Amino acid sequence: MANRYWTLDDIPWADFDPSLVDPEIVPIVKAAALVEYNARDYSTYLCNVFHDDPEFQAVAKEWSVEEVQHGAALGKWAEMVDPTFDLEAAFAEFVASFRIKLEANESVRGSRSGELVARCMVETGTSSYYSALRDVVREPVLRDISLRIAQDEIRHYKLFSRHLDRYLVRERLSRFERLKVALGRIVESEDEELAQAYRCANGLPPGDLQEANRQYMGRAYALYQREHVENAIALVLKACGFDPHGRVHRMASRVAWMIMSRRGGAIREKLHAPGRKAA
Repeated sequence: MANRYWTLDDIPWADFDPSLVDPEIVPIVKAAALVEYNARDYSTYLCNVFHDDPEFQAVAKEWSVEEVQHGAALGKWAEMVDPTFDLEAAFAEFVASFRIKLEANESVRGSRSGELVARCMVETGTSSYYSALRDVVREPVLRDISLRIAQDEIRHYKLFSRHLDRYLVRERLSRFERLKVALGRIVESEDEELAQAYRCANGLPPGDLQEANRQYMGRAYALYQREHVENAIALVLKACGFDPHGRVHRMASRVAWMIMSRRGGAIREKLHAPGRKAA
């Protein structure tokens, strides 16, 4: 199965310009490559949860092909920047350190609607992340890859949202129940998976996940502008059944931007303190 929208051959690899690479961005690109490359496991999990829904299973399988391609593209770029980085070797260490529960046959979110809300949150986070990356990088190949991935993630959000609407007809998850799932998944964005990916991609010691998380978040938060946060909040509210452009959106966006700015600043201050070493 191939990505119907683009392939690695569509990326202008010949335009790669090492003089425009920001070294602060390379470590988080490596980590993102591993997380994206691991989509096959999530597809297996989703197919188990939706075991009697062949329509959604087909969607999950196609989604995973596109996500794995994201990882391959980011990994190839990282290998061009840093010849010591080996995507396959780093990925092997990553999956040995972190595995989701593939044997699950029910959603960990309590319902299939809840699972689809969580998937919408993941796509919201990734679309905003790659949009922010696209807007800050100067290196043309990474900018091209980031644009392609951001567009894919918005399309994936719409895809999961369409199936969410289908399941809400039968499961009737309330707006506030959906919001509870959404907030829970947002909190999980700073979970072990990202920390392990950052650690394995950047050669940090196996036990130091807290440090890996700090380094990842400090660099990732630095990418965002307020508009990226506002767009993400709109998608969150839409998946939960709220007006994505009303008063709640304005208030939530203001609070989210304030929290992200303050937390990101505090993390970066610690990371760049005298005597500290980072990846």
